[in-house]
Amino acid sequence: MDSFLVGLIGSGIGPSLSPPLHEQEAVHHGLHYVYRLLDIDRVGGELGELVRTARRFGYDGLNVTHPCKQAVIPFLDELSPDARMLGAVNTVVFDGDRAIGHNTDWTGFAESFARGLPDAPTSRIVQLGAGGAGAAVAHAMLTMGADRITVVDADVARARALAGELAARYGAGRARFAAQAELPEQLERAEGLVHATPTGMARHPGLPLPAELLHPRLWVADIVYRPLETELLKQARALGCRTLDGGGMVVFQAVHAFRLFTGREPDAERMLAHLTDLIAV
Repeated sequence: MDSFLVGLIGSGIGPSLSPPLHEQEAVHHGLHYVYRLLDIDRVGGELGELVRTARRFGYDGLNVTHPCKQAVIPFLDELSPDARMLGAVNTVVFDGDRAIGHNTDWTGFAESFARGLPDAPTSRIVQLGAGGAGAAVAHAMLTMGADRITVVDADVARARALAGELAARYGAGRARFAAQAELPEQLERAEGLVHATPTGMARHPGLPLPAELLHPRLWVADIVYRPLETELLKQARALGCRTLDGGGMVVFQAVHAFRLFTGREPDAERMLAHLTDLIAV
């Protein structure tokens, strides 16, 4: 029986469903598969040393989540084209003595969006969050043909930097940044809102913006999946907005990561069904 040891590096990752998602899919492939949580709040130490220790202890790979998706890059030997372009890594594969960074977030979000909001208008989109996940999601939206995305982040310099990278890649008219003070005006004209910050997670409860800025003409997509119905989605649904939760993204990024770790072809539908079972527990 082939054996695999993988882990997840991040902060406050106790509620993560990645371990059972990966391990249950591995059962169907006849694999001995152990997935461990490496919470930087508990393990302590320097991120680079944690990556080196995992490699030394025989890990086959790592998933990487908030707040390490960009910070991990200096400690890797190589980046896939997607990870290099996005400047963010959520999957690390150990190949011999090399640590190779990949990004499966953007494809995960793209598949989830195509499945959950297949005919949503994408002329004007506002995105909250310009971190590692935000870079992946914005890339996904523009790759799928969104006309224009406005990036808003508490760190205006980070929003400016991401918008500049997107504009250089996709065209000057397709990406811009805005300050948080501009949100009312931006959302009033927008067709969609993408939320890509940790707000709404179990450890970061609440709303990422004033509820009164939402309106029924918006569709709202959230990348948070624990809880599956965030306060943002609850408020949006109450107004009649079409919504997309973060469950599809976490499953499809896991599908691609599982393939990278094992070389086996996972069953996405089976993993989606398993997530539904896990959430219901």
